[in-house]
Amino acid sequence: MKTIAECPTSDEARIVQSLLESFGIISYMPDERTVGYPTTSFGRRVQVADEDAQEAARILAASRK
Repeated sequence: MKTIAECPTSDEARIVQSLLESFGIISYMPDERTVGYPTTSFGRRVQVADEDAQEAARILAASRK
């Protein structure tokens, strides 16, 4: 598994997951159940299978333009 995005919130990570899913790439959010406190920041990682990492990175880069 490769981390292809780190998002500040679960909602943002779900948007990334939705985008990837629209291209047929399955992703996971291993930090989904991590609880964040107001004084700390726990990012939410979005991970994909190693063989999908390059395509996922390309999709995310294109979506930011």
